[in-house]
Amino acid sequence: MITIQNIQIRLAEAIKQSGLTQTEIANRLNINSTQICSYIKGRKMPAIDTLANLCVILDLDANEILCVTENR
Repeated sequence: MITIQNIQIRLAEAIKQSGLTQTEIANRLNINSTQICSYIKGRKMPAIDTLANLCVILDLDANEILCVTENR
């Protein structure tokens, strides 16, 4: 089953492993770096457009972040 917690964990891991700082990611998304921190700590989920842009910036497969590939 797909859960918000699983998505948050995958997103946080992807951000941490990206090699980019929270500030760099935030600047590319035109958002505040505290938002990135909130995503990493699982306090907030990005809006769908922000999630899509995060996937582009971090070169991620959205299906993998959304746990879709493991539920097929």
